[in-house]
Amino acid sequence: MTTLAHNTGPRRWATTTRRRAAGDLAVALVAVLVMAVMTRWLFEVSHTYVAKSIGLYVGLAALILRSGSDEFTGPGVGPANRVTLGRSTLVLPISALALEPPSLPDDVQWWIIAVSTVAMICDGIDGAVARRTGTNTVFGARFDMELDSFLALALSTLVWRSGKVGLWIVLIGAFRYLFVVAGWLWPALTVKLPPSQRRKTVCVVNSTVLLICLAPIISSSVASAAAAAALLLLTWSFAVDIRWLAIRAPLSRRTAVE
Repeated sequence: MTTLAHNTGPRRWATTTRRRAAGDLAVALVAVLVMAVMTRWLFEVSHTYVAKSIGLYVGLAALILRSGSDEFTGPGVGPANRVTLGRSTLVLPISALALEPPSLPDDVQWWIIAVSTVAMICDGIDGAVARRTGTNTVFGARFDMELDSFLALALSTLVWRSGKVGLWIVLIGAFRYLFVVAGWLWPALTVKLPPSQRRKTVCVVNSTVLLICLAPIISSSVASAAAAAALLLLTWSFAVDIRWLAIRAPLSRRTAVE
C-alpha cells in the first residue's frame, strides 16, 4: 500500500503540473491566433497561413508538456518559461511565413524584421527573470535556446526564398540541428558545453545579419557577402566547441575508467 502511494504521488503531481501549465499554453495559443490573424489581415498571405501558425504552436505545446513538466517551477510553466513562451507567440507566426510561397511582398519582409527584432530584444529577459526568481532549470535554458535556433532556421529560409542568397544560407539556421545529428554518430558531441559569451554573441550577430539580408533595401551582392561572413563566424564558433568536446571526451573516459 505504501509502495503504491509512493509510485502514484509523482504521477499525480506531474498530472497536476501539466494541468496548470495548460492554462499558460491556452493563453499563448490565443496570442498566436491573434498574431496570425492580424498578419493575415494586414498582408497578402495564403488562406492556410493561420493554420500553419497554429500547427507550429501545437507542436511546441506538445513538446513542452512532454519534456518540461517535471521542471516547471509553477504556477503554470513558471515565470521565466512564461516569458519564453510569450516570445514564441511572435517567433512561430513569423516562422510560418517561411512556409508561404516565395517572393513575399516588401511590406511582409519589413513586418518579419520588426517582429523578429522585438523577439530578439526580449531574448535574455527570461534568463534575468529566472535568476531573479531563483527558477533556473535545464528545461528553461533548453527552451530558450531551441526557440532561438528555430527562429534562425526560419529567417535563413526566408532569406533564401527571397532569392537574394543561394540555398547555402540555410546552413546558418541548420548548423545547430546538424550538430545534434552529428552527436548521434559521435557521442563526444553530446557532452554538455560550459556557458559561453562567445556563443551568445555569435548567435546575436547571425540573427542580426539574417534580418539585414532580408531587408528589401539590401542588394543581393551585399546580402551574400554578409551571409558568407556570418556563416564563417558560425563555423568558427562551432569548431571551437567541437575541439573542446573532442579533447574533453578522452579525458572523461579516462576518469571513468580510473
